[in-house]
Amino acid sequence: MALKIFNTLSGEKEPFVPLIDGEVRMYVCGVTVYDSSHVGHARSLLTFDVIYRHLKFSGYRVHFVRNFTDVDDKIINKANSENVTCEAITDRYIKEFYRDSAMLGLLRPSVEPRATLHIPEIIALIRRLESKNLAYRVDGDVYFAVDGFAGYGKLARKKLDELEAGARVEVDERKKSPLDFALWKSSKSGEPSWDSPWGAGRPGWHIECSAMSTKYLGQPFDIHGGGHNLMFPHHENEIAQSEGAFGSPLARYWIHNGLLTVNGEKMSKSLGNYFTIQEILEENDPVALRHFFLGSHYR
Repeated sequence: MALKIFNTLSGEKEPFVPLIDGEVRMYVCGVTVYDSSHVGHARSLLTFDVIYRHLKFSGYRVHFVRNFTDVDDKIINKANSENVTCEAITDRYIKEFYRDSAMLGLLRPSVEPRATLHIPEIIALIRRLESKNLAYRVDGDVYFAVDGFAGYGKLARKKLDELEAGARVEVDERKKSPLDFALWKSSKSGEPSWDSPWGAGRPGWHIECSAMSTKYLGQPFDIHGGGHNLMFPHHENEIAQSEGAFGSPLARYWIHNGLLTVNGEKMSKSLGNYFTIQEILEENDPVALRHFFLGSHYR
């Protein structure tokens, strides 16, 4: 039986046909390494581990990329609070992530890129967006101009006015639209920074995945995955950046796993209702945890 995938982009189950016969290129958004990974992360990690294993078992040559976000406000805040470097924080939690992954029995992806090691690719992509009038500068920051990308909202299946009404975005009067998002942030005291055409600064969150997925998989590639909470704005913004820059689809199939809930609320560090992977595995067999998650549909 041919593999069928529920494609978030189309809202339908579709037969899976890779771009290159016998080969699958897949990108999955990884963790932001500012703290221990929780069991909600394990839900997503195990979902895509099963998909990866199934594709390999089916005979495909799978090139699987999963990133680490290693520059971010939360990382900077934690480093400052502990009076250590951001690299000390990210190295600590990447090491811990690998320990958790081994305990869960996850297969290693083909490539596990870190955002901070891809600054040249990020800068090149932003400059490309500027050349297409899809990015604008404000006091050393660079923003993506959402109004310039006609397809914005197609993954979330919403129009611009609907997204603006329910947008959870940082208020900044300098932006042309509330939905415009940062591609490059000017440096502040106590933050890591890199030289750029716009001055010293660091990349925004969304741009890293566009730059790294294109570098390692080309564009378009077959599958883009992640948790349902990443669909908007993160994945919507990835589509806008990548397709705006190159004029072709970013990914052909979008897969989003459902979220783990605690008493009806999403498991989240911000809500404080989470258990770390290590805490769960201290009292439960990793194989039992895999079977527990496989007992319900991944969506």
